[in-house]
Amino acid sequence: MRKSLALVSLAVTSMVALAFLIPLALVVRQLAEDRALADAERLAGALTPVLVITSDPASVGQALTATAGRVAVHLADGQVVGVPVATDRQIRTAREQGLASTEPIPAGLVHLQPVLLGEGRVAVVEAFVPRAELSRGVEQAWLALSGVAVVLVLGSVLVADRLGARVVRASTALAEGARKMGQGDLATRVTPTGPPELLDAGAAFNRMADRIGQLVANEREILADLSHRLRTPLTALRLDSETLGQDPGANRVRQAVHALEREVNELIRAARRELDDPDGGRCDAAQVVHDRLVFWSALADDQQRLWNLRGTERPAFVPLTRSDLAAAMDAVLGNVFRHTPEGVGFVVALFHQPERVVIVIEDAGPGIQDLAAALRRGSSGAGSTGLGLDIARRAAESTGGSLVVDRGPLGGTRVQLRLGRAEEPV
Repeated sequence: MRKSLALVSLAVTSMVALAFLIPLALVVRQLAEDRALADAERLAGALTPVLVITSDPASVGQALTATAGRVAVHLADGQVVGVPVATDRQIRTAREQGLASTEPIPAGLVHLQPVLLGEGRVAVVEAFVPRAELSRGVEQAWLALSGVAVVLVLGSVLVADRLGARVVRASTALAEGARKMGQGDLATRVTPTGPPELLDAGAAFNRMADRIGQLVANEREILADLSHRLRTPLTALRLDSETLGQDPGANRVRQAVHALEREVNELIRAARRELDDPDGGRCDAAQVVHDRLVFWSALADDQQRLWNLRGTERPAFVPLTRSDLAAAMDAVLGNVFRHTPEGVGFVVALFHQPERVVIVIEDAGPGIQDLAAALRRGSSGAGSTGLGLDIARRAAESTGGSLVVDRGPLGGTRVQLRLGRAEEPV
């Protein structure tokens, strides 16, 4: 835009300058010619009184000394005083017609002024105008006019560039704000600057950003409430289904409950993925772990499970979205509630290492009999879908880390989520 405005200003100002410059140049040249001819007429007219008084060649020659050799006199008797440049035909025509005239000659122009002396006698005064005199000062005037035109054109381009820069800065700031908003930075605001139209656009952008922020906050609250409302009764329903025995009807009920829980979890994760990623693909693992333990603590207290949380006092950023890490945590913690009896305690600890963040979840239950089979997708020895640990494994591996399942000091299963580190936000 800035370049376009400068080019438009250059084109318009150049056309205006040319529209005035060409006629002015022609007028200057015409004025120079008129000035030279006026000087010639003045010199020829100055000799008229002399010729009326006397026709003596010596006296006339004396009068010609002040003309610098540019004036010659053709006396009535045919004598010529000075250096003539006009042709005989031009002199004869001037005598016969008795009218002043200006005639072209190879070296310039000659002004012929007939002087009636009485008794039919006519003298002719010729004043020579050299070609250089006809254009004297024209070149300098044209250069001056061209300089003024160039200055005006450059000045207009500079002014247009400054105005364009103001508009471009305002437009660039607005575009950058829109780009950040599109990348998920809902806190982006712009400072309205520039012409009135861009001021209105900037103010409208800020109002839109405020409205989007309010809508997203409302959506997050609704999803958080939905997550709490659905997962808590589903967990209770799943635990109740485990007490129905091993007959085919009970197995169908358990499978239906697990399928329903899986679908609900997937819907919630899909809905939250776009809403709950303000940090551009990274999150504070300490905060997520703390929040998920707060969520699961209600069910743990109902089942009289002792639990402990350690290591979440300082932030630990990992290259995962909050929703993905929360899904991995829910998958592992769900296994604790699903596969251990009520009253069995568990511990969640977060360890800070130079290159990674390790989240350890271990319980005091009976443990997993076949650790290798537990990590195979869809494999489960307890009648579940077998997707919980696979979800956690894929989340860990997406950060360049891994998932390790073994037996912990409490005697039950220990799951280690080894996550790669992400740069902390400024």
